[in-house]
Amino acid sequence: MESSISAIALLLVILVPCALGGHDYGQALSKSILFFEAQRSGYLPHNQRVNWRSNSGLQDGKASGVDLVGGYYDAGDNVKFGLPMAFTVTMMSWSIIEYGKQMAANGELGHALDAVKWGTDYLIKAHPEPNVLYGEVGDGNTDHYCWQRPEDMTTDRRAYKIDPSNPGSDLAGETAAAMAAASLVFRHYNPAYANELLSHARQLFEFADKYRGKYDSSITVAQKYYRSVSGYNDELLWAAAWLYEATNNQYYLNYLGENGDSMGGTGWSMTEFGWDVKYAGVQTLVAKFLLQGRAAHHGPVFERYKDKAENFLCSCMKKGTRNVQTTPAGLIFRQRWNNMQFVTSAAFLATVYSDYLSSAGANLRCAAGSVQPSELLRFAQSQVDYILGDNPRATSYMVGYGNNYPRQVHHRGSSIVSIKVNSAFVSCRGGYATWYGRKGSDPNLLTGALVGGPDAYDNFADERDNYEQTEPATYNNAPILGILARLSGGHSGYNQLLPVLLPPLNHPDPSAYPKTLPSPVSSSTPITVEQKMTTSWTAKGNTYYRYSTKVTNKSSKTLKDLKLTISKLYGPLWGLEKSGESYVFPSWLNSLAAGESLEFVYIHTTSPANISVSSYTLS
Repeated sequence: MESSISAIALLLVILVPCALGGHDYGQALSKSILFFEAQRSGYLPHNQRVNWRSNSGLQDGKASGVDLVGGYYDAGDNVKFGLPMAFTVTMMSWSIIEYGKQMAANGELGHALDAVKWGTDYLIKAHPEPNVLYGEVGDGNTDHYCWQRPEDMTTDRRAYKIDPSNPGSDLAGETAAAMAAASLVFRHYNPAYANELLSHARQLFEFADKYRGKYDSSITVAQKYYRSVSGYNDELLWAAAWLYEATNNQYYLNYLGENGDSMGGTGWSMTEFGWDVKYAGVQTLVAKFLLQGRAAHHGPVFERYKDKAENFLCSCMKKGTRNVQTTPAGLIFRQRWNNMQFVTSAAFLATVYSDYLSSAGANLRCAAGSVQPSELLRFAQSQVDYILGDNPRATSYMVGYGNNYPRQVHHRGSSIVSIKVNSAFVSCRGGYATWYGRKGSDPNLLTGALVGGPDAYDNFADERDNYEQTEPATYNNAPILGILARLSGGHSGYNQLLPVLLPPLNHPDPSAYPKTLPSPVSSSTPITVEQKMTTSWTAKGNTYYRYSTKVTNKSSKTLKDLKLTISKLYGPLWGLEKSGESYVFPSWLNSLAAGESLEFVYIHTTSPANISVSSYTLS
């Protein structure tokens, strides 16, 4: 048994890049998925890991005679906006479709599937009739007037819908794309559910195509927050592409081929991709069909899609004729308000396209010359590394990753003490008076959230009222799941142009799942110990778990002479030294400055070991 663990442990140390420096992409992946649990609305499940949240929005839809409980809050507010929520589900699903194997190797595929299903369960509810789709619950104006945690909401929870008299082809099209993409995710795990999603997707596409119009002309309260600037042609093509991917039905292939020119799919050279403008995503997906040999007689049209997909990627790499703007340190920069959404979505397209090209034995053709797939992947990695801390400020823009990350996030739930810690009602305006203007760190850590990020000159102000830079969003996180899985797990040696079969789910001991516990506003404990299972695998009939443990000095002084007591440990440990019956700092470290952390890992075949602080000094 010991030799088996030792051999596996040695192999793991060799394969894990963070052991040799650089970023721990696997840890970042785990955190980025966990963020979605903090955004959940409705009745929270028994396996909810973000335990400072509780049930909320339990009357949503009731006044309209429909059950709209569930789904996701889009960002730092408590509104459920249908268009960005559907795009979030589409991008999470695409991440799993391409890199589910790597997620499984990291022990996160089950959590990723849960994140998608939380969204699709709601979207099913929001589509009660073939030509009716609810696209918003709550009103941004009244919601933004209040600063309340979701559990205390007193704001208007009216539901807004589209129908044949009040169409919304962009909203219905994106929701169809989300359902179709998610059906591919669940095809092997839950075929009945996948078929249900496909049925909704087909109906929604027909609704979107037959009754054309912009959704924000029907749901006018969305205009101030999620205006559809690009119109709906891109969503119609996007939905058709995902339905073709999911069904292989020639109707959707012909739709792409016959409408590509007239709807802009082959005409627009883009410099952005996101919840509003889908053209670059459509073009990338259609280019994949072409490389797979699935274009049929639409080859010439699909070549034009592919040209535009490559124009976008060339512009991101500064090798095109009309290049994207970047900060001095190289981060894609599109706008001041939540620029991060454009960084992660562009980097995702670069990641998948690099693998498509590599599988086809081809290069990216740019005005400035040919670009190898490996260069395209390095570009995507450079954007992720910037996000995780390789930038002039040495700031991680993922909350909870690294030591220097945003502490005053523009987010109602994380900035107000957990209802489980203090159940006293937080009123609409009282939240602003007591919590919004508070200069201290958030009482609840919004683990994994990607905030809006720096300005055009790499500057960033960690202030709660700086919503342009410190507010997170679900659609910031969704694309980065795939990139982090790819960077963490590598290429896995398979052809990305062949159908990717997702691996069977491995369900480890639920007691081993990481927990994010509520924290009081101030804590008298100067040292914290956080454990997290980062991956699991099976060998010789045994299931092994790798745990990462972080010890953080929360005091204002330097921590020395730390001694930890560890019991119920049944495998090897790295990052600490044994001293008698205790574990102490490794030889290369003798203290932790205020705010610094130490990380160590261990492997064994059961739930987490018991770890406690037995003694220390502060000086």
